[in-house]
Amino acid sequence: MKNNIIGLKLGSVIMSVFLVVLLILGITIDRMFTSFYYNEMQKETEELTSHFIGMAESPDSSNEQMMSTFAEFSDVSIFNISKDGSVILHSGVHDRADRSFINASDINRIFAGKSVDFEYTDPTGHRYFITGKPISDGRTIQSVLYVMSSTENMKQSLASIRNLLLLAGIGAFILALGITGIISLLLSRPLIKMQKATRKIAAGELETRLSIRSNDEIGFLAGAINDLAVDLQRYRDTRQEFLANISHELRTPITYLKGYTKVVKDGLYETEGERDLYLDIIHEEAHRLEHLVEDLFELAKMEEGKITLTLEWIDLKHMAEQAVRRVELKAKEKGIQLKITYHGDSYRVRGDEKRMEQIMMNLLENAIRYTDEGEITVHVNEDVDGDSAVFIVEDTGIGIPEEELPYVFERFYRVEKSRSRQYGGTGLGLSIVKKLVELHGGKIRITSQPGVGTRCEVQLPRLPKSEK
Repeated sequence: MKNNIIGLKLGSVIMSVFLVVLLILGITIDRMFTSFYYNEMQKETEELTSHFIGMAESPDSSNEQMMSTFAEFSDVSIFNISKDGSVILHSGVHDRADRSFINASDINRIFAGKSVDFEYTDPTGHRYFITGKPISDGRTIQSVLYVMSSTENMKQSLASIRNLLLLAGIGAFILALGITGIISLLLSRPLIKMQKATRKIAAGELETRLSIRSNDEIGFLAGAINDLAVDLQRYRDTRQEFLANISHELRTPITYLKGYTKVVKDGLYETEGERDLYLDIIHEEAHRLEHLVEDLFELAKMEEGKITLTLEWIDLKHMAEQAVRRVELKAKEKGIQLKITYHGDSYRVRGDEKRMEQIMMNLLENAIRYTDEGEITVHVNEDVDGDSAVFIVEDTGIGIPEEELPYVFERFYRVEKSRSRQYGGTGLGLSIVKKLVELHGGKIRITSQPGVGTRCEVQLPRLPKSEK
């Protein structure tokens, strides 16, 4: 139970509510039965009194004996009292009953034609219902008749009912305790599983998964925890892979720089041409290292929100033509054909020229890097509603598997994971492109098919939200 605090709290709350309801229900039922028995006994006493009055007013001389017999049979006592308070007749089971309940004011009231009803407790603690009515000869009131009925039978009946209610309440409490325990266990068990799973995930066991599949908030929470574990695991794997890749990327140019610098410094070359070749290699590796470091800095600044845009009107058509010219040489070296098409009348958007150029160059260089043969087509279109312009790069390269597409924009993520680095790149390019596009208020979408090619579509609004 120490590890099931929530179950204990839940069970305590349910049982507390149940006890309150049970207590209120028990008191209500007890009051209801008490009121019912009281009213019934009062009604019964009044009816008996009416019968005795009928007998007393009859001219038959044997009525007194009949009244005594009937009183004994009915388990009541009767008192026939004259106007001066003397007892004319006392009959029934309570032969020695206390008579202090008889007082002059009640007698006067009854002789005035009224009737009285009240409860009376004798000195021994016994309670009675008493009804008093007048006896007349048709013209004048002759005497007063009191009927005294003991409440003992009613008390015994109520005690039996209360015992029954108590037993039923205890049974209901035990049953509710069992049901509450089961409900608490069923509701708290998945929460305990989630607690243990999250602790394992926090401890680094990112392969941990929950098997809770209920179609409710608990099931949705379990699904969210599983998704979080998947995301954390993927982030850890990509981070580890990035560290391995970046270490390799840094080690390679550094090794070249150290090696060829030593060769040039020590004069370990035979001709000036050979020296120039080594210097070219040093220059290329330094440029490669610079490009890698710049990408890392760019991404870090974007993550911290330190990139600011200098907005101006840009002609996407002119910029696309410049970008295509800059990569033409790389494309020709691989035997790839470059094409550019236009659709629309206006290609002007508000944006940062340097960042817009970075977006286009990254997409074009990616397309050339992953295309071994075929062609790359650049489309510059005006959107149908005229509020935005579209820049598209299509290639006939190796393509991206469908299951990889949701992750291509993640930082450090690379579809091609071979350590041989056949295609180069750091896995940062598309992440940088996506963040720059979003900074311009645009959208980027990638569709691809392995062995067929990839299509990258960038939609840019003519005016950012901040200027609308």
